[in-house]
Amino acid sequence: MGITSVGIGSGLNVEDIVTKLVALEKAPLTTLAKQATNITTKVSTFAQIKSLVSTFADAASKLTRDSGWNSMSVVSSNASAINAKVSGIAAPGSYSLGVTQLAQAQSSVTANAVPSGTIFGTGSISIKIGTADAVNVSIDSGDDTSLSGIAAKINDKKLGVTASVVNDSSGQRLLVRSSTTGAANSFTISGTSSDGSTTSGLGSLSFNTSQPAQDTKATLNGIAVSSSTRDLSGVVPGLTFTASQTTTATTPVDVTVTADTATTKKNVQAFVDSYNAVNDLLSASVKYDADSKSAGALQGDSTAVGLQNMLRTMMGSPSVAGAFSTLSDVGIAVQRGGNLSLDATKFDKALADKPDDVKQLFASTTAPGDGDKGIAVKLKALTNGLLSFDGTLNTKTDSLNAETKRNATEQAKVDTRAAAVEKRLRAQYSALDAQMASLTSLNAYVSQQITNWNKSSS
Repeated sequence: MGITSVGIGSGLNVEDIVTKLVALEKAPLTTLAKQATNITTKVSTFAQIKSLVSTFADAASKLTRDSGWNSMSVVSSNASAINAKVSGIAAPGSYSLGVTQLAQAQSSVTANAVPSGTIFGTGSISIKIGTADAVNVSIDSGDDTSLSGIAAKINDKKLGVTASVVNDSSGQRLLVRSSTTGAANSFTISGTSSDGSTTSGLGSLSFNTSQPAQDTKATLNGIAVSSSTRDLSGVVPGLTFTASQTTTATTPVDVTVTADTATTKKNVQAFVDSYNAVNDLLSASVKYDADSKSAGALQGDSTAVGLQNMLRTMMGSPSVAGAFSTLSDVGIAVQRGGNLSLDATKFDKALADKPDDVKQLFASTTAPGDGDKGIAVKLKALTNGLLSFDGTLNTKTDSLNAETKRNATEQAKVDTRAAAVEKRLRAQYSALDAQMASLTSLNAYVSQQITNWNKSSS
């Protein structure tokens, strides 16, 4: 407040009175500010829950897919010559491969070199790829008919070959190369001059094959196989072999494919860890500490409590019918406090003895009812619902944001109301001051007159 003279006329401590009355009017702000802080904390906590649920959803989703269970480890005795990768659902096995020929693309080059800038005139270049019909590339009047111009016209056609000009010690040559490897992509190319000459112009262009088109040829466990590329796919289901070098007949390359249980176990451990992270945050948020008499940020929040109870119930309930129907059957036990623990020894034994049954416990989708589906399948459905645009977590966040706006509006109302009260009080006390000052002046005048009368009488 600025300097004020209110109170001088009345002798009252008006500033103190007004300040205290306005403070009483603003008292609700203390509660509202505390509520705003609590709402902000809840928004932040639910944002953390959403993030952790998203991570958990990813871990559960991975265990619903074949790739989460059918991981394979591939080892090649000579990876620089032949390697392999899992490209689908593969089975363990051992394979002996020998490569006698690598796929390559055809390259053809003009037989005779010409000086740079040589002009060939008009006509056409005929290109026939594989069993397709020949295509003519027209070289017309006004076109650049040097080797560079002819190469550009061929490339513009996008026929599946690439043309370029190369320089050697004799001059320039036109090099044409197939864009794709394999014998089926071999091509023939020839030039025809507009005047029909075969000794000059485009008719003089003759091509020699500098590199023939060919397939990859190999033997797999004694069986002849081939491919138009250097990848041998479809030979063994779920595997793609890649040949980089030829091998000798006496030194084939051994490729061994084994089940990668370490990756599977890692996926399950990630599932356990991500669930525990969600449970830890929910537990800390909803608990009440009797010793410190402090409550978690979401203590009593029905959404948080309901989510925690739902997850714990799903983790402890039987799932599919089979050799393993609960998580504890494969070594995943629910601990005090709701967290999960993975007994590595028990899980490894279950995975080694009955891998398909362990997978079914998590990933089964063929059960008749939702309650009998794999635990990961059910959790994926649950978390997808929680995280969807109109799901529980987004709806809760929207509700809290609406509370924040209402709280801010209420605080603004209190401030406006307090300002109005202050203005009214100051106006009232100013009027009182003026009235009291007038009465004081009148009192002084009357007293003076009485004194003067008394003097006159005496």
